[in-house]
Amino acid sequence: MDWWPKLIPIAVAALILSLRWWRGRGLRRLRFETLWVVPVIVTVVAVALFGSMPPTGWGWAVCVIAAAAGLVLGWQRGRLMHIEIDPETHRLSHRQSPAAFLFLFVLLAARTVLKEVMAEGGASALHMSATTLTDAFMALGWGLIVAHRAEMFVRARALLAAARPRT
Repeated sequence: MDWWPKLIPIAVAALILSLRWWRGRGLRRLRFETLWVVPVIVTVVAVALFGSMPPTGWGWAVCVIAAAAGLVLGWQRGRLMHIEIDPETHRLSHRQSPAAFLFLFVLLAARTVLKEVMAEGGASALHMSATTLTDAFMALGWGLIVAHRAEMFVRARALLAAARPRT
């Protein structure tokens, strides 16, 4: 029964990914005016976590690199999202492209593999503590969310500006 602890997270991840795929097939309303909310919440949480137990030494460098990687990956994921505008009502809609879904799947798979490697002693081989690794994942997640939402905001704003009549 050693395989149960490893099978349950895989089953949960498969369920979540299938639900995201199913929900991502159709157009969903894009609330342009609220795209800033989630990045602000994640930023507040990240600042609180880094403030309560800040990284030390090379931990800061690892976190900066992880945040930069998250910003690049989030920007790419935001670019992969389809954003449409209704020409009559100017209502914005978005749909997850298959490439965006595959991108999310690859990120989740990479995280899972890295977690297993670190659990098997990879963290000590890299001379990283669990706290530094947690901070790096937090910085990566922050970058992913902020850049994803920012990219969608910029594109949605451009679509709205192009759809409005010029006076």
